[in-house]
Amino acid sequence: MGVTSVAAPTRLPLRIGREQMGPALLAAAAFVALFAKPATLLARDWWNNPDAGHGLLLAPLALYLAWRSGIRADARTNMLLGLPMLVGAVLLRFAAGLASELFTMRMSMVIAAAALTVCYFGLRQVRHWWLPFALLALSVPLPELVLSAVALPLQFTASKLGASLLAWRQVPVLLSGNVIRLPGGHDLFVAEACSGLRSLTALISLGVLLGGMALRHPLSRVFLIAIAVPVAILINGVRVFLTGFLVFFVSPELGQGFMHTTEGWLLFVTAFAALGVFALALRWIERRLMGDDGGDDTHPTTAGDQPQQPAATPLPDAGGASYANA
Repeated sequence: MGVTSVAAPTRLPLRIGREQMGPALLAAAAFVALFAKPATLLARDWWNNPDAGHGLLLAPLALYLAWRSGIRADARTNMLLGLPMLVGAVLLRFAAGLASELFTMRMSMVIAAAALTVCYFGLRQVRHWWLPFALLALSVPLPELVLSAVALPLQFTASKLGASLLAWRQVPVLLSGNVIRLPGGHDLFVAEACSGLRSLTALISLGVLLGGMALRHPLSRVFLIAIAVPVAILINGVRVFLTGFLVFFVSPELGQGFMHTTEGWLLFVTAFAALGVFALALRWIERRLMGDDGGDDTHPTTAGDQPQQPAATPLPDAGGASYANA
């Protein structure tokens, strides 16, 4: 009995037909007019605010991934759902503007982009572009109130971890909040900039990106994103430990300036590599234990059921698909 493969829905290049060109240009012009202010403020933060600089990478990457993955072949307009979403996004934008709430005003741009996608290509296209939309959402900086609330516990955690590692290496330390006191009158102050918040944001973004491109199962993706949090905390604690170790045994000058910055970058690269190793391990588990052969979603059928077709390797669907084959 012969076996053949039925291909999943294919994808089309990201193009606008002639009949849709006029409405598309009108929608683009209205989008620019409505969201020019939040877009300008967001770009300014990306450029000037170190805590938001990851947006300079995530936003262009999201646009590239959307273009690369294309439009679903079964995409259909859905004005019934898209227009209410668009109206809601516009109202949210003006309400946030009146309240001077930057985060909500900026997120309304992402919601409006999703609404326009639903209007022209349907809700399935939003699911198909889940990774680009997730990266766009991550490129929007969190409110300062949230950042401050998260930074302080991270400072204390890094201080405790660094002091514990120094004590393990038989370095006399006295921990007072986020200040580590060393013999010789040397104090290590774990400031907000050293809390690891930037590393945490970057690693979560990397976890989302690796999960979308290398993994297929939702549980694997969630686990990879979750593991980014302890990796960031551990690496930052190790950084505090190394700084104290070098200050105590080598020279206090190594706790600041160029050497301190270089040490941070090296550990940051180490954290990226560690997350990549976790992604590879999860991919191996998917292939070996979950029966995932790497992205072939073909469904075997008997030759008597359908006419014989040449085997095709489909591009994965959006919901559980990998962008590696997009």
